[in-house]
Parts: sequence; structure tokens; C-alpha cells
Amino acid sequence: MPEGQRLTPRTAKVRVTTVCHCLSMPVSCCGALHHGSSPRRIVHSQAGIRTCLSQPRASVGLKMLRTAFSLEGVEERDEEQEDDGEDQRDGGIPFIINRGGLPVNEETWEKMWQHVARIHPDGEALGRRIRGTSDLPKIPVPSVPTFPASSSIPHRLEAIQRYIRDLQYNHTGTQFFEIKKSRPLTALMDIAKEMTRESLPIKCLEAVILGIYLTNSMPSIERFPLSFKTQFSGSHFRHIVLGVHSGGRFGALGISRREDLMYKPLEYKTLSDLLQEFQAAYQGYWHTLCKVKIGHYVSHDPHSVEQIEWKHSILDVDKLSKEELRKELERHTRDMRLKIGKAAPPSPSRDRRKDMGSPLRNPGSPMRKNSHSDRRLSVEKRAGPAADLNGYQIRV
Repeated sequence: MPEGQRLTPRTAKVRVTTVCHCLSMPVSCCGALHHGSSPRRIVHSQAGIRTCLSQPRASVGLKMLRTAFSLEGVEERDEEQEDDGEDQRDGGIPFIINRGGLPVNEETWEKMWQHVARIHPDGEALGRRIRGTSDLPKIPVPSVPTFPASSSIPHRLEAIQRYIRDLQYNHTGTQFFEIKKSRPLTALMDIAKEMTRESLPIKCLEAVILGIYLTNSMPSIERFPLSFKTQFSGSHFRHIVLGVHSGGRFGALGISRREDLMYKPLEYKTLSDLLQEFQAAYQGYWHTLCKVKIGHYVSHDPHSVEQIEWKHSILDVDKLSKEELRKELERHTRDMRLKIGKAAPPSPSRDRRKDMGSPLRNPGSPMRKNSHSDRRLSVEKRAGPAADLNGYQIRV
């Protein structure tokens, strides 16, 4: 591709989706077959020896991979540091964020393939095979769901989840849509529109933004962010879903590498029941649930300049008894109900919305600080400002 030429997402989608499919296939290493696991569990040492990151010497493999990133000049961030609210780690391994917007520029496109070569045991050959083939299968573009007036809320949520799943989970190691959680809701909705136009694979944080966008026209459904921090084999992992509440029942929308860590039907009587369902799913993968962050209900106004409150309650699950956790969740549920009656700030004028532009092409969208006065931490107050870890990627 000539220098400076920009690659359109629709031209690139077939290759991106193909590599996502290849990276999600079972990988054999250390005598074991990891079904549905990312090949990122395996890294190459300089001597050509493969190290499985699911084995006791996982830290050695991670160290080798981090060294490789440093040598290649890819910026690496400590897990507790922030960059405009962005965490560039996926289970302790750096990943790339497409900050140049769409269409994808040549530099990001090449970095994506270099990253694939690092994280897959046969990455270089895989990249050459996909990029060198002109007759790859045509990738279907899922249609944004539409609903007749008579359709029920559970039916609508199922259709939205099917659409999110049809976009596919992004296994490339490159996040195509830059999500800055400090942006106002109207800017995040612009990104969600971009997702529906481009139909590229997404990660879990992108799926939350998309889920909010697709349910904005359903005022009987309340939406709130629900994020998890787990521990496995000495490493911490993060994931996020969109909690939903309607008709006295809770559920969830989202995307994950694991079927039982995303969609939950609208059938749980309490928030505690929903959380226990996710906790049981994590236990099935030998992950210990350490912390849960629960936000407030999100406005249904797509032009609102409010920021999403991502972590109104921060619960240290591993430090709370089952009864204490239940009481904390009941308290949070009451707080969310109280917020419904509060008036939201007025939406910006039409001229002001035009000035905002698309956040993917104009990073200067207005930003507003979150109020921390009503934020509650469980067990104990933290000393100093809490780090906002946004790399919600679960590697199980």
C-alpha cells in the first residue's frame, strides 16, 4: 500500500474478521489444548521456545513479551497509571488503541499485524497467509435490530445481544474505537453510531457503549455499567458489561470470550442475584472475583452532556461477607432508584452539537469532571485518588 494511503474499514473488515476467527481457535501448547482461549497465552522466547502463559512460569513469558514491546518502541504503561482514562493492558499484556480514527491509517494497520505476529504462535505465517489472499470469504454485515411496537422488552434485549455478538469479539489486540470514559454521553453515542456503520469486531467496553446506544429509545429499560476485577495465577483481569433493569428484573448485555460472561436474560430478581451469576461463571474458570464497580443509571437522552458515572459503588467482594455484599447491593439499588426522579441537565443546542463534531475525528469534545462527593467505597476509604482502570479485558 503506497505510503500515506488510508485503508478503509470496509476494505479491511474481511481481513480483520478472518484474523479474529483464527486467533479465537483452540491452540495447543505444553501438551494442553486451550479451547476458546486467546493464543496470547503463548509467547516465543528468543531461542524459539514457546511458553504457555497458563503454566506456573507465566511471569517469565509476560516479561519476555513486555521486553519485546519495549524493543519495538510500543509504549507500555504500568497497570496503575492513566492516560486520559485509558488503560492499555489486557491481562497484563499491552494492547494497541486506534487513536487515529477511521478509516484506519497505514501506521495503525501495520502495528496491528505486527501485534498479531507477537501474540500468536504462528502469527507471522498467519498474517502473510491472510494478507496475501485475495479470495477470502465474504464477511456478512449484521443489520442494526429494529423492533415492532408489539415486541416485548426481553425480545428486544435478545435481538440487541445477537447483534453485538454478530459483530464478533476483537481478538486482534488492536481496539478500533477509542473510548474515553470521561467524554460526555453525546460524544460516546457518536462513537456508537460509528460502530454500527463500520461493523468491525469490538471489545467489552465498546459493547457497553453500543448497548447504551441501542437501548436509548427504550425508556422502560434502565442501564448501568457493571465492571469486574478478578485474579488468576497472580495476575489481575478486568471486564465490563452493561447491566439492565426493567419490570423488576435485572439482566446484562455485553461481549466476552466466554459465553457466560456477557449476556444475562432479564430474569434476576435482585442485583445480588445477577452478581452471583457472574461470580459463579468466574469460578468455573478458576478466577477469584476481587472487586466490582457499579455505576448509576445512564440517561436515555443521546444528546446529553452528562458523563456516565462508571463507579458509584466500589465493592471489595473478597473482603465482604455474603450478607454484607447483599446489603451493599441493596443500598446501591435504592440509590439508582432515587436518581430516576432527578432532572438531567439540558442538552446542548443544535449549533453546539455541530461544533462538537465526531470524537473520532475531533478529540476536542467538551469534558466535565465527575463529582466524587457521593461515591462510596466498601470496607475502607482509599488514601488519595482512586485509579480509573479502563482496560476491561478478561483473559480466561
